[in-house]
Amino acid sequence: MSDTLPPCPRCASEYTYEMGDLVVCPECAHEWSPSEEAEAAESAAIKDSNGNVLTDGDDVVIIKDLKVKGAGGGTIKVGTKVRGIRLSPGVGDHDIEAKVDGFGQMQLKSSIVRKA
Repeated sequence: MSDTLPPCPRCASEYTYEMGDLVVCPECAHEWSPSEEAEAAESAAIKDSNGNVLTDGDDVVIIKDLKVKGAGGGTIKVGTKVRGIRLSPGVGDHDIEAKVDGFGQMQLKSSIVRKA
């Protein structure tokens, strides 16, 4: 039976067993629900403004004008295509690192882009 059950996410024990809707590890006493774990993993995925899941290397399009502060200044216009994004936790909710033509390397929010 333990061949079909996932190993414990805390201690990696393969001796897990089912107890109702939960899976239990007898070695570290960790209990978890595989369905809730799958939902949590999906909700942790970074999504664009339309709800599409983004991955490293995707191309995206800016969906609203962005005023850029700093030495360069200026505005990134709607429809600007950004190639080869990299997903990373940034400052606040800025979760995309990208090189924007004419502006250089910067961090963007996933809520202001859509997958190209």
